[in-house]
Amino acid sequence: MNAPQLDASLALIQDARHHDPFSVLGRHPDGEQTIIRVFNPQAQTVTIAEGGHALARIPGSDVFEWRGDGKTIPERYRLIWRDHNNREHIAHDPYSFEPQISDFDLHLFGEGKHHHAFKFLGARDHEAHGVGGVRFAVWAPNAERVSVVGDFNDWDGRRHSMRARGSSGVWELFIPDLAPGGVYKYELRNRHSGEVLLKADPVGRHHELRPRTGSIVPVPSAHQWNDAAWISARQERDWLHAPMSIYEVHLGSWRRGQEGEFLDYRELAHQLADYVTEMGFTHVELLPVTEHPYDLSWGYQTTGYFAPTTRFGNPDDFRYFVDYLHQRDIGVILDWVPAHFPKDAHGLARFDGTPLYEHADPRLGEHMDWSTLIFNFSRNEVKSFLISSAVYWLDELHLDGLRVDAVASMLYLDYSRKEGEWIPNKHGGRENLDAIDFLRELNMAVHEHCPGILMMAEESTSWPQVSRPVYLGGLGFDMKWNMGWMNDTLRYIENEPIHRQYHHDMLTFSMLYCFSENFILPFSHDEVVHGKHSMLGKMPGDEWQQHANLRCLYGYQFMHPGKKLMFMGLEFAQGVEWNSASVLDWYVLDYPLHQGMQRMVKDLARLYRATPALYRYDFDWRGFEWIDCHDSQQSVLSFLRQGDDGEYAVVILNLTPVPRHDYRIGVPAPGRYQEVFNSDSELYGGGNVGNGAAPLMADEQPWMNRPYSLNLTLPPLGCLVLTPEPQQPEAAQVDESDPTDQ
Repeated sequence: MNAPQLDASLALIQDARHHDPFSVLGRHPDGEQTIIRVFNPQAQTVTIAEGGHALARIPGSDVFEWRGDGKTIPERYRLIWRDHNNREHIAHDPYSFEPQISDFDLHLFGEGKHHHAFKFLGARDHEAHGVGGVRFAVWAPNAERVSVVGDFNDWDGRRHSMRARGSSGVWELFIPDLAPGGVYKYELRNRHSGEVLLKADPVGRHHELRPRTGSIVPVPSAHQWNDAAWISARQERDWLHAPMSIYEVHLGSWRRGQEGEFLDYRELAHQLADYVTEMGFTHVELLPVTEHPYDLSWGYQTTGYFAPTTRFGNPDDFRYFVDYLHQRDIGVILDWVPAHFPKDAHGLARFDGTPLYEHADPRLGEHMDWSTLIFNFSRNEVKSFLISSAVYWLDELHLDGLRVDAVASMLYLDYSRKEGEWIPNKHGGRENLDAIDFLRELNMAVHEHCPGILMMAEESTSWPQVSRPVYLGGLGFDMKWNMGWMNDTLRYIENEPIHRQYHHDMLTFSMLYCFSENFILPFSHDEVVHGKHSMLGKMPGDEWQQHANLRCLYGYQFMHPGKKLMFMGLEFAQGVEWNSASVLDWYVLDYPLHQGMQRMVKDLARLYRATPALYRYDFDWRGFEWIDCHDSQQSVLSFLRQGDDGEYAVVILNLTPVPRHDYRIGVPAPGRYQEVFNSDSELYGGGNVGNGAAPLMADEQPWMNRPYSLNLTLPPLGCLVLTPEPQQPEAAQVDESDPTDQ
């Protein structure tokens, strides 16, 4: 028999350039015989285990061939090969297996309609024909060749070349007998330039701890969820009319171990649940824990859109974290970043040697401010990728919602760009039509697949109907951050009290648009970094006045219509800016003023949750009425928060350090009123100026267009909350006559 020759197709295999290795390797008919080819540059000898048939090496190559009657060899045969150290290996031939991904999956992905792409892309434990192993799949339409590399093949990209699935751009390979838990990447060769790239898995569900950048074949989850009651109740919850106070947390700097090390997800779950329960918050919101290479990005430069960061443990540890908080009746929200991604070489940037996830034109595809790349929202596969990421976190990892970062940067083509640095849309406008369509599709998809979850937009402009349904022309979010309220309020409170009378409209303006969206009132991490000072540092005056201002500000936040968000450390008035590289300054709780601030926030959160008038109509005019918004000269504001069945609370703010005695405000009903909150209480470090614990009787004296009024003492830089005592029904008349006298 003539010695086998290395033809053109085999030469491409040898050079790791063949686009379709399955057409050459594996089992193929050869007339009435069968030919089996194997490429293995690490092998000295190769033998088919079933029958002991030795393969012959093609001279000058690492291709081995066997020809003969294949009837005695099973379709899925095993190979025994010896390496150059004479070690023996045995495994099934990957090239003896047919495609494992359905055409329907590929079709949906290409249409932008696959909302569970993580179920076929990435690395998954898999069984085919009774043989276990790992199935890999990746989208790389402009690659000439894609290989899976890892410790299992000595990171040799010539081995384990993948199968191209036609025009879908998806490559797949089932590697039998491979166990989960190993590190891997994809090696890609660009079809035009020949550039060879080494990339982490875009749909990887577990990654190495930075600075290493490999993906890890995920071990099947062993976590048994215990939050079925929470998930069921969530689907029925009337969140529009329920209290919601969110504690925003950066896990890496909230608390750490004794040696300054990160706590893991399980330790964090217990400590955070205890603290959040004690403080009275309803939810935690995590700064991005999607995998990211750079600690100081706080997670906002994401490389792993399907993986909890390994900094704090493995995916099952994260599942435990979410599960445990749910069992403690605490919701978990993730800060999620679909607006942009970093340029790191191992990540999504120029993934197959071309702009794939990003726009090719930097006027559309690059954020100059952040030195990041912008997703190409017009590309169907990118939409499938991002929507699948959102569904993965919400469905597979049981999160209760996503706060979508930087929505404004997605909506406007000229966001942070000068003239000539952006391209108008097809109508000549500045709106990013593709991003708008994507956001609508995203919100419809996640609400369909994950009933009861909440989608929240960080959107800083006046874009209309952000939190209105798509069928009404909105973007489909449930809520929107009220950045206008936050900016105006902080600008106001930073003024010296003597000047506040000239800026009174900064506080009243929010009520002109307050119910145009479903708003969250955020005091977030963005307000206490980059030279903006801590919240305490923003306050004017001496130390006492700073704390009093801040207590009053927090009272205003909890009384104003809208759900609440407070970044960690704000609740105890951390004195310096947040530094993500170190832990919060918990030591300040050794000092009375900080202890008082923490106690006050705790009492505010509990009062808020216990008083339906403070949350029942957060997004509706029925929940709010001004008592007096015109007393700018004294910098006093007063209003009602209202619930059902006539329930209401009276809120008064005195925003100067001058106590106001005999200050009369109108109230809607007679009877007795109780001072249920006073930010100047001595319990909080205040001067205890106020109206005491005894009930206040409303006078039948019309005031401020109301039939009754109260005469109050307003504490300096203070917030008061009063609630009416329930009216006692009039006693029925009793006939005291002796019936025997009749």
